[in-house]
Amino acid sequence: MQAADGSVTADPTQHALLLNRVRDAVLSGTRTADSPRSVISASWQRSLAANVNPDLHTAPTVFGADELPDLRERHPLQLTLPVLRETLLGFAEEAKHIMVVADAQGHILWCEGSHATRSYAEGVGLAEGTRWSEDATGTNAMGTALAVGSSVTVHSAEHLVRTYHHWTCAASPVRDPDTGETIGVIDLSGPVETMHPSMVALVSASARLAESALLARMNAQDEELRARNMRHLVALRGEPGALLSPTGRVVAAEPYGLVPPRVDVSSDRLRLADGRDAVLEPLAQGYLLRVPRQQRLARRSVLSLSFLLPEPKVVLDAREVPISLRHAELLCALALHGGLTADQLALRLYGERGNPTTVRAELHRLRAQLGTGVLATRPYRLTAHVEADFLAVRAALRDGDVPLAASRYRGTLLSRSEAPIVLAERDDLASGVRRAVLSRGDANALWTFSQTDSGEHDVEAMEQLVRLLPPNDVRLAITNARLRRLLQDD
Repeated sequence: MQAADGSVTADPTQHALLLNRVRDAVLSGTRTADSPRSVISASWQRSLAANVNPDLHTAPTVFGADELPDLRERHPLQLTLPVLRETLLGFAEEAKHIMVVADAQGHILWCEGSHATRSYAEGVGLAEGTRWSEDATGTNAMGTALAVGSSVTVHSAEHLVRTYHHWTCAASPVRDPDTGETIGVIDLSGPVETMHPSMVALVSASARLAESALLARMNAQDEELRARNMRHLVALRGEPGALLSPTGRVVAAEPYGLVPPRVDVSSDRLRLADGRDAVLEPLAQGYLLRVPRQQRLARRSVLSLSFLLPEPKVVLDAREVPISLRHAELLCALALHGGLTADQLALRLYGERGNPTTVRAELHRLRAQLGTGVLATRPYRLTAHVEADFLAVRAALRDGDVPLAASRYRGTLLSRSEAPIVLAERDDLASGVRRAVLSRGDANALWTFSQTDSGEHDVEAMEQLVRLLPPNDVRLAITNARLRRLLQDD
């Protein structure tokens, strides 16, 4: 059997035979009582979609031996090799495994360990210079770990390509502590019969040690940058400024909090959240950001979002802006959760099918439509003052002001949207207002709710409203008639 983390808890050889039967059944479309782990099944689907041949395929060689030294020299994981060798190579030699280090695209840069296993590995294309991303080599620990962003074990016939069914591999991605981006992957691979349950834990721990080594180097570089360039910040003589790393990360600022933790350094000028213009000046290491004095603070734009209407409406500084549903969804997501990356927006708006590239293109068009001072990047966030009807309802519910919540809740949030984040917020608002007006027993609030698309078919709300309205209230007759129609329809 196999545990949830992929570790094999029975005889590895027997388990490999079972996995082979499962793989053959799945690929042939035959029904079977057993099924692959979800992470493996999803990887098979991605690999097959990339036209990887399950039976006649080996890892492609991308870089020749003469190209590898330069690639290794420039790769940040070279710094971590001493700690990786100390942690993994002893185990690899004893267990007849090899330690593999690849870049973020799955290119193997280093392959070390058991000499016999390395020779065996080279015979099936598991060698330096080859590419092991899922789209190139199918399901494998390195490629799948890069695809899902977490540690993965792939055992025997869990590899999509039959060539690698005699192998077991465990891999863990490594992230840059500066940018948070994945820069490579650490892997232990060996013959099936040498499978050890501790492989994945050991590889995960080694990846975290590699990240710690990178963090220590980053901190040392920050300290060096401050030591060499603090004089530039002091020379501003009280003028607001900051020292930035080459990637735009703030390492010193005066006053504290002048700018967000990371700044876009793609241009030599940028607009701060308070409306002032800042200037970027390159230094030997990083940048000096300064805010020239005697600037009048620009008035902050006001962005009004009315998304509880039949059609969304956006007003920017008293000027109505034509808006598409897709752009309304983006604004809704940013108003609810500011500071999102394109990947995070793609997931929240379109689920697993979301494409960050498409989201970036839509955001670019939205920024052009709204103008400057409204939408910032890295991460994406609204810098204008936002007045949104759905946020006002949220605030009223939070404060317990039921009449205000009912009066501001005018209908379904972006009624035509199917975006996951909109659907979740739509349900939260509708159920929150309904629960509030029913528990409060306020006839006026209940009447207001019954006029919305969420409340007009709510039998319980109508029944309570009939009990609360006085006999001479004209609304009672209307409510009774609507209630009769609802009960007849049922």
